Amino acid sequence: MKYYIIAGEASGDLHGSNLVASLRTHDKDAKIRAWGGEKMRRNGANVVKNYHELAFMGFVEVLMNLRTILKNFSFCKKDISEFNPDAIILIDYPGFNLKVAKWAHKKGYKVFYYISPQVWAWKRRRVYKIKRVVDKMLCILPFEKKFYDSYNVDCQFVGHPLLDEIAKVNPVDKNKFYKTNRLNPKKEIIAMLPGSRKQEVSRMLTVMLDVVKQFPNYQFVIACAPSLPVSYYKEIIGDKANVRLVVNRTYQLLQLSSAAMVTSGTATLETALFDVPEVVCYKANKISYIIARQLAKVRFICLVNLIMDREVVKELIQNDLTPNNVANELKSLLASSKRQKKLLEDYEELKAVLGNAGASDKAAETIIANVNKY
Repeated sequence: MKYYIIAGEASGDLHGSNLVASLRTHDKDAKIRAWGGEKMRRNGANVVKNYHELAFMGFVEVLMNLRTILKNFSFCKKDISEFNPDAIILIDYPGFNLKVAKWAHKKGYKVFYYISPQVWAWKRRRVYKIKRVVDKMLCILPFEKKFYDSYNVDCQFVGHPLLDEIAKVNPVDKNKFYKTNRLNPKKEIIAMLPGSRKQEVSRMLTVMLDVVKQFPNYQFVIACAPSLPVSYYKEIIGDKANVRLVVNRTYQLLQLSSAAMVTSGTATLETALFDVPEVVCYKANKISYIIARQLAKVRFICLVNLIMDREVVKELIQNDLTPNNVANELKSLLASSKRQKKLLEDYEELKAVLGNAGASDKAAETIIANVNKY
């Protein structure tokens, strides 16, 4: 069968790559065309549009890039029509993907949504559109299943793909990692995960760098997003701080980190699954934040806290995101054995709640089994 997959972000490329591998395992004749990145390409997808061309965040940024977005949509419709897939698989990225779903549904294509948009958090009216234009939702968070069931949307909880991804990670060779990245073997690491989009990296990293001087006995390492050039990080860093950078080594870095500053997103969950104490950082364009705050229907922005439905890790958002606030939280995490013990217990509970392994295989099997059903 033929599959057309659209992922618009780094996390979508990661989860999409595992789905591509599973589709090819369960369907030996699978032909897969995709919007994504290098990970999806390596696993056998023909990537026709790279996600780094699509990563616009916030209301203001979307408006500023509206012409590019419309051009991408036009290309997408033409490309799908020419490929004529048996199934269209959308991965998160709702602003664009829901428009694709509406168009594809009208054209009679089978539409599957893997990794739900956060309609439970805001823009809940989108659930009615999803019900009309998506044939089946494949959810990765347990509370999403309950949410969609309440609206009678055809939905299946397949488990979280990060559990499978992290299970595949080999233990890092500490000495080799330190030597390769010119790190001081006598100092513990504090990781910096500032995001994957230019706008958020610029905002978050500026604050994170101002924290460094308060921790002379630690060394700081930035996990660079593969979608951005290292030169972009170096421009922001300038002569502000003595930090190291690693590319495509985030999981190795987390294995060796004593704590982390993490921009809200999938990375907060990844950090927790590696048992790393973290402080969650988020700052958006002021207008975008004001609008989002009015629309939001949830208490938290961090995936860890959302899943657990309570504050497990500290969230420092917008005006609360200051170097001193971040530093104070890091000091508390690093100094208090009681806090560390409680946090590790919470992380274990988090893993149990996420529960099911084999998300990519379950998603692939469901898609294949349901293509001819709808």
